[in-house]
Amino acid sequence: MIFEMTNFGVYGLPSEYKAVQSVLQVKVNTNSSPKKKLLKKSEEKAVSRSSTEQAKAMNATRAQHAVESVEDYLEAIADQIDQTGEARVVDLANRLGISHATVIQMIRRLQKDALVRSEPYRSIFLTEEGKKIAHEARHRHEITVAVLLKLGVSAEVAELDAEGMEHHVSQETLRAFEKFLKK
Repeated sequence: MIFEMTNFGVYGLPSEYKAVQSVLQVKVNTNSSPKKKLLKKSEEKAVSRSSTEQAKAMNATRAQHAVESVEDYLEAIADQIDQTGEARVVDLANRLGISHATVIQMIRRLQKDALVRSEPYRSIFLTEEGKKIAHEARHRHEITVAVLLKLGVSAEVAELDAEGMEHHVSQETLRAFEKFLKK
């Protein structure tokens, strides 16, 4: 993933979440014998991380949350355009359940990152890169929902859960999900 520091924070343009995936590898120290398959909670040892590892993990989490927001906006813009032929600030505010001011602020950020284009009092349009990211986010969402449904989760809960999970699914996990769905 490419991370970029701007005046507004950290933005990532996702194709794969390599930075997040490789941030932290933690070892759990246990003194149990190999014969014990499950440890009681009281027998588990705490996971220890250095302050550097913890800082890396926290930075990656913050970066990933910024990516989630960008992907949610781009996906919402694409969905709105698909449904009504245009995306306006008022439509996005209603769709996302947020204020007009918040939408306007994010649209400025997305314009700065060349993911959308817009003029005052006009519709919002995705750039080619914005369309690509929106398509990838929508694809991850659809696959995640399909897996949850196949596992027996209700449609309503699958949609709600997928909304958060879709942003944390690595390419490796997505391929495994697709393979699982073909069975």
